[in-house]
Amino acid sequence: MYINALPDHSKPGFDEKAHFELFHTHNVIVNAVTRKSYCKEHVGCLSFKTVLSGTEKYIVNGNQITVRPGQFLILNDDQSYSSEIETGMDVQSVAIFFRQKFAVSVFNDFQQPDVKLPDDCNDHEGQMPGFFQTLYQLQPGLMNLVSAMLRSINKYGYHKNSADEFMIRLLHRLLLEHKLVMQQTKKITAVKASTRKEIYKRLCVAKDILHSSFDNINLELLSRNAIISVPHLVRYFRQVFGVSPHQYLTAVRMRYAAELLLKDSINLQELTLQCGFEDTSSFCRLFKKYYGHSPLVYHKIHHSCT
Repeated sequence: MYINALPDHSKPGFDEKAHFELFHTHNVIVNAVTRKSYCKEHVGCLSFKTVLSGTEKYIVNGNQITVRPGQFLILNDDQSYSSEIETGMDVQSVAIFFRQKFAVSVFNDFQQPDVKLPDDCNDHEGQMPGFFQTLYQLQPGLMNLVSAMLRSINKYGYHKNSADEFMIRLLHRLLLEHKLVMQQTKKITAVKASTRKEIYKRLCVAKDILHSSFDNINLELLSRNAIISVPHLVRYFRQVFGVSPHQYLTAVRMRYAAELLLKDSINLQELTLQCGFEDTSSFCRLFKKYYGHSPLVYHKIHHSCT
């Protein structure tokens, strides 16, 4: 199923039960452009969320996760969440929802690639892994796959078999991503694998807060939201991500500033505030330290090459 317009849940007579049921009985691809949308808290299925422009906010387990271009979010089966778009600018939201039976079948194939005859098949064999419900970087291979799927639909229309083939490939890539993340949890110096996994989940809460808000966030706030002590937060964060939370936030701000500088026109003061800084001079000095040029020179160089 393909949806190219987000529904208005506040519209009189809107049947929310029937709407949400679609996502449990069909694989669904959503590709919609809007300036305002709100989906109240509900229990969803396994899904992949990204935006090609603008930002979309999700509330998951009481924490806000802001998805920007170049990032994606995975939500597991039976996860409760809400989402909102309200930016005053066009946001292209892409969400792909996997029917549970379909996803489990793909996972079984991923785990056991040998051919199985129909008599040997068991629809309920195995379960999907519990993905870490956190922001991931949208790597070129995965981005190219999503773009190819959308181009195919735009050019030839939606065809279930073709869409399912793309979704199998997408789910394979997400499972590979999950395996890489599980390797990353081994950096945590805890004896039990279950403890490492739980600590990683809590670190992801802190990481997503840093991505979602560019304000100056203190360690005590991160600690409370991630439910982990400040010393453990700092120590394990550095073990997994290679830098302190403060250094991580600075790098996130700088990458965002560089992306904004690729636009046609900029206002340096507005750019400073958008990236969470109050003083333009200190922002410019820090940007030059990261990229070797001041923001204005960086902007000029980029546009002289396009």
